[in-house]
Amino acid sequence: MIRVVLAILGIGAGYTFMPIVWVLVKLAGNIWINNFLVNILIGLAVMHVVSLFVTNPLERLIKKIENNLAQQNPYVIISTSISVVMGLMIAALISTLVSHSQLFLLNTVIPIILMVIFGYLGYIVGKNHLDFFKRLINTRKQRIEKKTEINEDADKERILERKIGDNFHRLKLLDTNILIDGRIYDLVNTGFIEGTLIVPNFVLYELQYIADSADSIKRVRGRRGLDILNKLREEKRVPVEMYEGDFDDIQEVDSKLIKLAKLLDAVIVTNDYNLNKVSEFQNVEVLNVNALAKSLKPRVVPGEKLTVTVIKNGTERQQGVAYLDDGTMIVVEDGRYYLNNQIEVIVTSALQTDAGRMIFAKPVHSTRGIKEKN
Repeated sequence: MIRVVLAILGIGAGYTFMPIVWVLVKLAGNIWINNFLVNILIGLAVMHVVSLFVTNPLERLIKKIENNLAQQNPYVIISTSISVVMGLMIAALISTLVSHSQLFLLNTVIPIILMVIFGYLGYIVGKNHLDFFKRLINTRKQRIEKKTEINEDADKERILERKIGDNFHRLKLLDTNILIDGRIYDLVNTGFIEGTLIVPNFVLYELQYIADSADSIKRVRGRRGLDILNKLREEKRVPVEMYEGDFDDIQEVDSKLIKLAKLLDAVIVTNDYNLNKVSEFQNVEVLNVNALAKSLKPRVVPGEKLTVTVIKNGTERQQGVAYLDDGTMIVVEDGRYYLNNQIEVIVTSALQTDAGRMIFAKPVHSTRGIKEKN
């Protein structure tokens, strides 16, 4: 296609400029040289030589642009394109006021400047007001759906509409806690997270606020979140994009995140238990890293023997508390008599909750004593 376009340009250039060249070299009167066929053949030949040098660089540039566009959110492309076209139209209308002027500055330079300024303003408006264009598209979609759902039950519970077959391309919204937690980076590197990761600007601002905190612990947490975000962008295992819009009428970051998830039909990735429950209540899909880690933990079976170190007293009388390497708490019966000692215990029961897991056990020698008495 590049060579075809260059060939057409060569024909046009030969037909337009070669007669001028013949006049300059004083061969315009020679009909064997200065004719339509010779002119376009010379233009084709010149452009063919040019194509040998520019075709490959142009092809690489076009492929780079295609790959960049393929990674962009379709709504961003649509909104920015419409806004840029509208900006150029406004610039063209304003340029008509000075197009008939005899001054070179007014009829040539000013229109170009207006095109650049209004084109750039259109791009900024389209990028920062993506939610407005999405709302327009969703409004039209809802009108069409209402017409097709006339015969359906009016009392049927309304749920958030999901796009069939688009699971691979579902947007993933990252909240502040998941970036500070850091496990999202390892999860992305394993390849289990797919699609595009979206980091809203209000999440980034909250991270920056935490990183600038006077509290040293908060400052370390905030900087860790920023480091994880930079690593995700540098690895390029999955596309990471920023969302520039904001919701000025909402103060809490979690509420903004839920509203944005509804707007973009996206999934929230978090490890915040409360955000998880609120999102589920509002019918927004959530990927909870804690729930994933809990489901991957090995199951402890009653009767299994473990070797643990009791490190503190329990809440109940004579109980001791120990921990497994993964942080799971073990409540040891009569464990307070073995503080800071390593003992062998046998699991009696396990309690699994969304907030964590607890294992109840008793020392092995106590069960042996019961068996010997029997």
